[in-house]
Amino acid sequence: MVSAPASGQGKTSVTAAIARANVRRGRRVCVFKTGPDFIDPMILARACGGPVHQLDLFMGGLAHCRGLLHAAAASADLVLVEGVMGLFDGQPSSADLASAFGLPVLAVIDASAMAQTFGALAHGLATFRGDTRVMGVVANRVGSPGHARMVGESLPAGLPLVAALRRDTELSLPERHLGLVQAMELPELDALLDRWAHAWDDATGGAFEPSPIAFEAPMGEAMPPFAERPLDGVRIAVANDPAFSFIYPANLDVLRQLGAEPVFFSPLTDAALPSCEALWLPGGYPELHAPALSGNAAMGRAIRHHVAQDKPVLAECGGLLYLLESLTDVAGQRHAMVGALPGHAVMRQRFAALGLQAVTLPEGELRGHSFHYSTLSTEMQPVARGRNPNGGSTAEAVYRQGRLTASYIHHYFASNPRATAALFRPGAH
Repeated sequence: MVSAPASGQGKTSVTAAIARANVRRGRRVCVFKTGPDFIDPMILARACGGPVHQLDLFMGGLAHCRGLLHAAAASADLVLVEGVMGLFDGQPSSADLASAFGLPVLAVIDASAMAQTFGALAHGLATFRGDTRVMGVVANRVGSPGHARMVGESLPAGLPLVAALRRDTELSLPERHLGLVQAMELPELDALLDRWAHAWDDATGGAFEPSPIAFEAPMGEAMPPFAERPLDGVRIAVANDPAFSFIYPANLDVLRQLGAEPVFFSPLTDAALPSCEALWLPGGYPELHAPALSGNAAMGRAIRHHVAQDKPVLAECGGLLYLLESLTDVAGQRHAMVGALPGHAVMRQRFAALGLQAVTLPEGELRGHSFHYSTLSTEMQPVARGRNPNGGSTAEAVYRQGRLTASYIHHYFASNPRATAALFRPGAH
């Protein structure tokens, strides 16, 4: 596991650098991301050349995470898990995941504004919990060889400095609200990943070889097979373009195992929906593409027609915004949206809600998370509200009109495949 004392330390770039360096040596690398996240996995997937799944003890559960890790360990030469926030932050935390599976932790610490205190911070990470093993430390953004030597000498005995990475603005990724810029929007990403890998190999001499760990056989599969396939033959149109890209790979796996056929389309450029029995509008950045979405009147008509036929629709966060009457961007410009749901959304300068969510729907409980910068005004009354397992204030409303279900929640389908099947199954509930 690659973790850190806080967000913004460089976990993603270090994880990607290790992954790409090993891929360039011909190794099979599998990367996971701890906790709910869409942006970092896009970067990591490009680094390792394969899908990046979430490992989340709340959204997926222990058996689900064990099954995913076991399958990865059986097929890959190296398995990396990028942590979330700080090592001990949240419930469940990255440390909880590392402890559950015996994952050694590589701690990434931004050393740019400290000297000997670096050692104290590393010592704290290594000793705060007895069930978490920190196997080494990466000093990120060091200013000079002398600075690297200083922070290295501050480390306690038995806690090695694995790498000291120089501060270099040319190795940084651009950011926006919700995190890093999406991989699909970075034409130079592969070249940047190669530079990261080169910097990692330079700093380690290509000698970073984590010791293998024993991993027990799973007590259950990541997604137990169903005796029946309740969505057999159901085509689900899935929005997937720069405006709607927040899709967990596990969600697509669940739909396929339920028997469904996901078919992708672009609300930005397509004039019609593909032939389908159900529609999934995941989250993304509709606010960044509001003029194009507003201008694609043909797609708006197609979606309204689908809704009018009372076919199943699931709209999550950005998908919810798209179905409203209007969306106002941060510049105050109001854009007409599809108009399938009554209401108006306004983008804000800082996030409006954040947190894990569990929501009990008529179909059953689904788990997921919420993170958005917009606020919604609507006359709709919720059929359910999410709850935060950590006691946070975020309690997202879930709205329903006929077979259309919409909310700010990004659902993790593996938390309840049967409830997921009920949401997308054609016909009346």
